[in-house]
Amino acid sequence: MKLDPTTTALIVIDLQRGIVARQAAPHSSAEVVERCAKLADAFRERNALVVLVHVAFADDRERLKPEADSAPPAGPLPPDWSDIVPEIGPRPGDIVITKRQWGAFYGTPLDLQLRRRGIRTLVYGGIATNFGVESTARDAYERGFEQVFVEDAMSGLTAEAHQFAISTIFPRMGRIRSMDDVLAAIKGR
Repeated sequence: MKLDPTTTALIVIDLQRGIVARQAAPHSSAEVVERCAKLADAFRERNALVVLVHVAFADDRERLKPEADSAPPAGPLPPDWSDIVPEIGPRPGDIVITKRQWGAFYGTPLDLQLRRRGIRTLVYGGIATNFGVESTARDAYERGFEQVFVEDAMSGLTAEAHQFAISTIFPRMGRIRSMDDVLAAIKGR
């Protein structure tokens, strides 16, 4: 696999304090952060775009939730809940996208920012595989982007949910690769 740094972007999903503090599987949150940091450093070294996505909610989020059988915990979030972890960034040249839903395209300038830069391929890492990553990837697929899913740089809320996305959903929308494969590809090896 080859990745052109001029047309490829790394999309890091929800590596923020409130989410990395939760349990993740099959890879721990710490492993995902470490691997995404390596990817981000490699992309930056090649002057490839790094996009850091985090989710933040307004104070009135309780009134805006639709009814669901399994809703997120109620109550106020800690003040640093949506802060991107420092191991990831942001660094000069990165784009930070604040989303309000699971997917990073809905109600954000992500599509415009990618297209203005001529980005055609999106490489994903982050938490959770089966929520933020999958929602973003489905939308990107419908927008015509090529996609690469870094299996060992993302994790789900359960190992089973992660594996279902990796084995069933993502192969229909792009390529599944390891961090080492992507590092070699972005470095032109």
